[in-house]
Amino acid sequence: MSSNNDDLERVKLLDIVFHKGIKTLSRMELERLQHLVEQKDYSHDAKAQKSKAKLLRKITIAIYDYDVKYGNSFKTS
Repeated sequence: MSSNNDDLERVKLLDIVFHKGIKTLSRMELERLQHLVEQKDYSHDAKAQKSKAKLLRKITIAIYDYDVKYGNSFKTS
């Protein structure tokens, strides 16, 4: 059942990104979306796999931007 819940959560977060933008998600939501998208297998669809990689890059950038703006314990400077 958790797979179904993960799919629903992934779709919900993607809907927010699509309608409001990636920067509206909290850092925790960004990390969760990153995890959920990484788990999803799109190997059967090359176009979807390419979109997945593009989205993961955007999520990584958004997490970095969030850390720069609000600070993060992993920052070295």
